[in-house]
Amino acid sequence: MKKDIHPKYHTINVTLTDGTSFETRSTWGKEGDTMRLDIDPSSHPAWTGVHRLMDAGGKLAKFNSKFEKFGLAK
Repeated sequence: MKKDIHPKYHTINVTLTDGTSFETRSTWGKEGDTMRLDIDPSSHPAWTGVHRLMDAGGKLAKFNSKFEKFGLAK
């Protein structure tokens, strides 16, 4: 293995969206840094099962108006 080409592996703290935290080892940041997550298993729809429709640029409203005559539930 070549010397001085690999990142340093050290201990960091990870804080989840609900405020809980844990310690792990990583190459991210510096020793003792805290990584704050915006998305984690307690907030992401893939784990919580709660999905929301995002209407980007009115596409959802346009779709609903186009197909409302077919009796699709909103």
